[in-house]
Amino acid sequence: MTRQPVTSSLIAAIGYDPQFQWLEVELKTGGLYLYREVPAHIHQAFMAALSKGSFYNQRIRDDYRFVRVR
Repeated sequence: MTRQPVTSSLIAAIGYDPQFQWLEVELKTGGLYLYREVPAHIHQAFMAALSKGSFYNQRIRDDYRFVRVR
């Protein structure tokens, strides 16, 4: 999955696979997380959010199952 760099103090890049509804979040600290069963509308709202870090903390981090990739 290709990740797109974003402007954020917390997040370096975001990737999304609509077929599997997988969301990848690469943090500036180097951590890479794969979130499962994330609907496309959540990804779209994430990409449109003025504060991606706040959106991540409030709407994604604790709401979806994830695997830490690195």
